[in-house]
Amino acid sequence: MGTLTRTGTGRRESSDGECLADAVEELERKRGETNQRADEHRSVRDRLNGESRQLAEQRAMILDELHAKSADAQEFRHRRDSLNEQVREAKRLREEWNRKLQEASDRVQEFKRTRGHRPGAVPVWRLRKELKELEFRHMTSALTPDQEKRLMAEMQRLELAVREQDEQLRKDPEIDQALTAANEARVEAERHHAAVGTLAEDAQRAHEAMVALYMAVDELRRRADEVQARLIEVKGRADEAHRAHIAAIEEVRDIEKMLYGARGGRAPSAYGEPEPPREEDFLARLKKGEKVSTEDLLDLQKSGRG
Repeated sequence: MGTLTRTGTGRRESSDGECLADAVEELERKRGETNQRADEHRSVRDRLNGESRQLAEQRAMILDELHAKSADAQEFRHRRDSLNEQVREAKRLREEWNRKLQEASDRVQEFKRTRGHRPGAVPVWRLRKELKELEFRHMTSALTPDQEKRLMAEMQRLELAVREQDEQLRKDPEIDQALTAANEARVEAERHHAAVGTLAEDAQRAHEAMVALYMAVDELRRRADEVQARLIEVKGRADEAHRAHIAAIEEVRDIEKMLYGARGGRAPSAYGEPEPPREEDFLARLKKGEKVSTEDLLDLQKSGRG
């Protein structure tokens, strides 16, 4: 009877030893798989982190270009606004000198009506009218050389008569002053009119440059948003790979603790002394991929040595 008991105990010890060896082998296999998985997660994480850095650099370059073009657009905007203000001022001055020209011209015409020509002389306005008619005839008619010669002589005579009457008018101080004021007003009005055109063209060019730059800024902002969205996506995937890598590393450490305990060591326990598991249950849980604690393995070892 005692022999049977010893024989039974021997088979029990042999079974527990084989189970422990199987558990160690399974743990070593799992450690290898988990190490490989940790390396794969680390490789994915590093690749994604490298892609994140490239995307961040690309975004920074786009933003630098965006800020530079935005600053240029602001400069053109200020230039346009300044030129538009100068256009408004030039228009105001043009209107002012046009008004002065009209007033001076009215005074000249009034003087010409009241003091314009000597008694019996042809009025200047009629001389000018005849001169214009002859000029039109000269440009539009087919003339013989003699006809053209007589026409040119008549035009010269009228021009001389106009100049003589103008000189006669200028001998009157009031008329001379009115004519001088009219000429001055005409020059100033034309000068400001030319300035309006030049300034308006410059303002339009500045406006077109500003619009083109703002369109470029909008396109750069769209590209920056796309890169930012891609960066967020890649960083999220990198974080997931990092967490998976850390989890795999922690799992490897747990397995190594269990291997340490299975080979005769004793890992610290924070959970007291649980009920020793049966070897069949332990292996089944291990092979199904369920988590087993170091304490479970140590208890199994202790039960096999008991």
